[in-house]
Amino acid sequence: MAWRKSSYSDEEVNCVEVAGIGADALAVRDSKLPGGAVLVVDREGWRLLCAMLGRRPSE
Repeated sequence: MAWRKSSYSDEEVNCVEVAGIGADALAVRDSKLPGGAVLVVDREGWRLLCAMLGRRPSE
């Protein structure tokens, strides 16, 4: 898998990395633990998660 992280991330290892799994899913992992657990989500789930994380608590 080709893992990537946000262009907003700095060179530190405190990042979330994602990798495509076919056309329908993404794998998500903690860059501090590259050999650790991987969360697999479908693309709609990833879109919703990103939208929620971008909201302010009052929204």
